[in-house]
Amino acid sequence: MATAVRRSVPLHLHIWTWFGSLVLLVGALVCGINYAMTKAALERSVTDTTQRVSRESLEEVENLLRPAQMAVRLLSHSSLADATSQTQRKQRMALMRDALESSPILQALFIGYADGSFFYMRPLRDEGERAAYKAPPSAAFLVQSVERDTRRVVGRYLYLGADLRLIGEADAADFAARYDPRTRPWYTAAMASETVVRTDPYMFYSDRESGATLAVRSADRQAVVGGDFRLDALGQLLNHESLTPRAVLALLDRKGALVAINRTTPESVAAPDTVILNPAGRPEDYGLSVLTGIAAKVAAPGDSHAAAHPMLLERADGEDWYTSIDVLDVKDPNSLLLVSAIPQAELLHDARQQAAWGMALTGLVLLLALPVTWLVARSVARPLQSLAAEADAIRRFDFVRPVSVRSHIGEVNDLAATMDQMRGTIQRMLHVMRAVSAEHRLDRLLPLLLQETLNAAGGQAGALYLAVNDEGLNPAVGFDRSGAEVTTMDATLPQDTLALVRTAVREGTARAGHLTSADVAAARLEVLSGPAPVHAAVIPLINRQHALLGVVLVLRDTPMEAAQLAFASTMASLSAGALEVGELTTAQRDLFDAFIRLLAGAIDAKSPHTGGHCARVPELTKMLARAACDATDGPYQSFQLNDAQWEALHVAAWLHDCGKVTTPDYVIDKATKLETLHDRIHEVRMRFEVLKRDAEIDCLEAAAGGEDPQAARARRDALLRQFDEEFAFVASCNVGGEQMDAEDQARLRQIATRTWRRTLDDRLGVSHEELARRGSVPAAPLPVLEPLLADRPDHRIERVARDHIADINPWGFRLRTPQYLYDRGELHNLTISRGTLTAEERFKIEDHIVQTQIMLSRLPFPKHLRDVPEIAGGHHEKMDGTGYPRGLKRDQMSPLARMMGIADIFEALTAADRPYKKAKTLSDAVGIMTRLRDQQHIDAELFDLFIAAGIHRTYAERYMDPALVDMA
Repeated sequence: MATAVRRSVPLHLHIWTWFGSLVLLVGALVCGINYAMTKAALERSVTDTTQRVSRESLEEVENLLRPAQMAVRLLSHSSLADATSQTQRKQRMALMRDALESSPILQALFIGYADGSFFYMRPLRDEGERAAYKAPPSAAFLVQSVERDTRRVVGRYLYLGADLRLIGEADAADFAARYDPRTRPWYTAAMASETVVRTDPYMFYSDRESGATLAVRSADRQAVVGGDFRLDALGQLLNHESLTPRAVLALLDRKGALVAINRTTPESVAAPDTVILNPAGRPEDYGLSVLTGIAAKVAAPGDSHAAAHPMLLERADGEDWYTSIDVLDVKDPNSLLLVSAIPQAELLHDARQQAAWGMALTGLVLLLALPVTWLVARSVARPLQSLAAEADAIRRFDFVRPVSVRSHIGEVNDLAATMDQMRGTIQRMLHVMRAVSAEHRLDRLLPLLLQETLNAAGGQAGALYLAVNDEGLNPAVGFDRSGAEVTTMDATLPQDTLALVRTAVREGTARAGHLTSADVAAARLEVLSGPAPVHAAVIPLINRQHALLGVVLVLRDTPMEAAQLAFASTMASLSAGALEVGELTTAQRDLFDAFIRLLAGAIDAKSPHTGGHCARVPELTKMLARAACDATDGPYQSFQLNDAQWEALHVAAWLHDCGKVTTPDYVIDKATKLETLHDRIHEVRMRFEVLKRDAEIDCLEAAAGGEDPQAARARRDALLRQFDEEFAFVASCNVGGEQMDAEDQARLRQIATRTWRRTLDDRLGVSHEELARRGSVPAAPLPVLEPLLADRPDHRIERVARDHIADINPWGFRLRTPQYLYDRGELHNLTISRGTLTAEERFKIEDHIVQTQIMLSRLPFPKHLRDVPEIAGGHHEKMDGTGYPRGLKRDQMSPLARMMGIADIFEALTAADRPYKKAKTLSDAVGIMTRLRDQQHIDAELFDLFIAAGIHRTYAERYMDPALVDMA
């Protein structure tokens, strides 16, 4: 039979393509490595540059601040710090002028006194500053003076020339009334420190400029000398660094405020004093998204910048930026931060250009090499093409011409000689090999073996008999003279009926001879060749243990030649091996199938919980698989299963719940919340009976003690009614039929607080395991009051090591294992919000699929059955990945596993043999599964096929109660 062959490509095209691909791959690899190295070098260069700028900025800050710190420190020790009036301070203004001139970074110098007085001096360097302070054109310095005592506050603006002579004066009463130096941060910080302090950058009160203040208190703590300085000088240092044309270098404080930046274009970045702040005081917008984002990150609560941040790749304004944050001085918790942001496109422009040139060069080399490669490949492939033509002739059974191919490649010559030697062998054995290897099923293999033997022996009719005992041969298949298969051969052929058969079987070799009409009649061969005498050959089929498997009977009109008989015998020996394997495979398959049915039957018989589940799920699964194979449209129109896949599905379906043999019966059958090996509601009932009996006794004792008998009985009757109501409530909670709300759970806990008196030792007559659990708590002296309902330590059974499944396990399970193996606490069980199972018991129930996969994974399945664990173990997975035990999604599951999930759920919904629930009607079951489909719990396409093919109706008619079949 011709088989579909994928379109192949000539060898010379392969060589040509491989060489071109290799050149292209090497070129791409070289370009890629060069690009990666260049990229890394550029990134390192940027990192080094930002670190260098950080160091230089720190040095610049120190160089700028050192004279200013010295000036402030000297003034604090001068007589100016002791001055008590404006007149005294004016006499010492030369000290402040000299200090300002010696430190160009200083914007102003000032002194705040303990009595609230303030003396401030700043240079007026240009007309803009003079206009801002309404100073005369010749003014060189501005002095702000505030004198404060208990009676009044006097504020004055003094305008001084370069020689400190007064050239103008103005009243500053408003300023004096609003400004008290003792409330300023620099004053309080200096008073709390022994050394010069530096404030965080802030907006100066006097000129609304952004900067910082240096301050130090006087030795007698009666004054604080301060100096304002602006940090915009650092922007000049940043302007000297040009990483890329659009790169951003900026200095931020710890609150994300902009101190300095290398960009001077007004529209590019918002000025420091115009930045928008949110209500928390953090930067809102700098006009450049990447800088705004970094500032927000710096200002974020909890963000630490004790060390440099590595270079990161961030996206802003539709493009990628390399960003980094460096701390100028890691020893200073208030140190400024150097922020860099470089567009990736600019930084990697040269690297990408080099990569493009490299690829262009690779393409040029490829264009030059391809023609040469084509010629070499053609010369190598030509002899192989000739050999391919010879092989094609052999494939067509054309053995007329010998193989005669010559090549300058030694391996090709060797191949040609070998093919010529093989030609004759293939010619003789090809038919047999194809017949034996093409079919693996014994029932289909036997006709093929007989037909090939008849063709090889030139027989017009024949039969194949199988040995069933030491004497008889049963006919397995036969062909008459017309070539039609005979199905009426039902009589056993005794080995001693024909001498020819007896001799061939006894000697174990093929024998040929003549059969008379009597022999034909005795062997009942008329259905094969008619009543006339025939020539026959008997070929015994002997296995490797020299046991008789059967015989092939060939009927001819003419005698068989010895060579033909020898060839037929050789072919039959190959057939015997195939027959032996086929019989063994069939026997093993039947035995294995019997075992799995036995195991599934045992699981179904073990508990009424499963009923006939293990037997019905395979039927449903196969019905859905058959519908998928029969689909002519939709997503499964090309879906087909071969025999091996059908067998794997059969085995998996029957073994899908084999792990239930490990699940305790009482967990499977748990119909009430307190049920274990027995229903503990009876123990609770007995406790209520004890409480009722105690109420009776209390009533009698009260009456005997002189209390009004009628009142005692009324109190008793009220208690008895309450006990009856409370037990009825506890009993209804034990059933677990409805959702339990928090109010009911609270009432249960309230009832549990009642106590009853125990007078007997609860450690007598128990097993050693329970005794060990109770031993964790010291025994209470008797009698003892016990809570009516309790969660005691001995109720909790610890999970031992063998019950744990590691997070990383060979099966890929993803499970949340409860702490305890079982928790039998009475309140713990009675307060289950839905159903009757605790988390531990539900885990034990779900554990059956875990055990199924573990058990099946340990079986040495043959290759064609290796998907059985996956098919059988996936029926509790969900399409959205929320199932168990492995949390697989739809695309991670095979179609057969998804089919079994649908079959398992549908059978469970419609099963009428479960003790804990009633069977759903067909419409209810379909409705529930429709919701499961919409919630991506089951495969939507397969469920739609399930409904469209009418599988639910077919199954219902066969297995469901007719009263529950409410869908047409």
